[in-house]
Amino acid sequence: MKRRKFLGLLSAAGVATALSPTSASAGSTTSFNGHPDAMGVLHDSTRCIGCRKCELGCQQINNLPALKEPIDPENPLKALENKRRTDFTSYTVVNQYTVNDKPVFRKQQCNHCQEPACASACFVKAFVKTPEGPVVYDPSLCVGCRYCMIACPFYVPTYDYNNAWNPLVYKCTMCAEHTKQGKLPGCVAACPKEALVYGKRKDLLRIARNRIEKNPGLYVDHIYGETEMGGTNWLYISPVPHKELGQPELGRTSAPELTSGALGSVAMVAGVWPVLLGGAYAINKRRTKMADAEKALAVKDAVERAKADAETKLQAALTKAEKEKESSIAREVKKAQEEAKAAFEAQLAAAAAPAEEAPADTAPVEATPAAPETKEDDA
Repeated sequence: MKRRKFLGLLSAAGVATALSPTSASAGSTTSFNGHPDAMGVLHDSTRCIGCRKCELGCQQINNLPALKEPIDPENPLKALENKRRTDFTSYTVVNQYTVNDKPVFRKQQCNHCQEPACASACFVKAFVKTPEGPVVYDPSLCVGCRYCMIACPFYVPTYDYNNAWNPLVYKCTMCAEHTKQGKLPGCVAACPKEALVYGKRKDLLRIARNRIEKNPGLYVDHIYGETEMGGTNWLYISPVPHKELGQPELGRTSAPELTSGALGSVAMVAGVWPVLLGGAYAINKRRTKMADAEKALAVKDAVERAKADAETKLQAALTKAEKEKESSIAREVKKAQEEAKAAFEAQLAAAAAPAEEAPADTAPVEATPAAPETKEDDA
């Protein structure tokens, strides 16, 4: 499929959507006050010390990889020098904010809205709001459209772009499987300062109001999450305005009410979804094929250049070695000739020297006198 044809189909789908009389069925205009016994978590920034034990507890209970920025016992706040956000390997992070020259810490994760935008935007119902409070995710239903990421006003859902075969969306689930067994969420259980409180949302609201009323100079009179976007199951109280802690200022209207008109066309869009995905797949496949071919050609060219370069270097090394060998032989021959010449000249000099004469002062040997003859008649 050519790009022009694909864009034509996309335009046709948009026109058909605009003209479609289909009523809004994916969204709802009815306000929802939440499940009465839904659970949640209250985060108190006045008690948070930024130790990041909650991050470690989350990683452990969800079998996630080790923390990207390990906790330094000597300087546990080192990782908080830069603002961080959640991703597919970290469902929660703690950030530090300096307000009036004082550090204030806030934990960030999925807020588990009472009327979640991610669930409203997901036309395959991969995201579901449970009566117990958590917003859970079914990866087997996900088609990878990432509408949830666009819809979330808190920028929470993240995508695993590193997984080419089965990329999924990831976010905090409030440890739904563990809380069903009567256990605390991993972050709450790991907090050493009770900055996190787990319980029914209605009880958490009472606790938050009680703390604010008893400490008027300590807290801002605002429970973040009580009404924002129709209310969330993760609540916050803070000594400074919540916008100073990077929390967006949102109205009371829930996401489904805001998006009901747009979501009414989701059913029609889902009807042409295979065509759109097919076109996108064909274009991407062709682009990938061309990129692979160019990559293979570049690799082949690089291998040939490397081979030729190696051959040139090898020949140069052999030539150099041959020359060094010839020079070494010539030096040894010359040395042997010089030694032979020196020995020959020494022999000639020895032959030309005169013979040695006997000494002149040698004394003559005296003759021994003969004995006198004896005559017989003398006897």
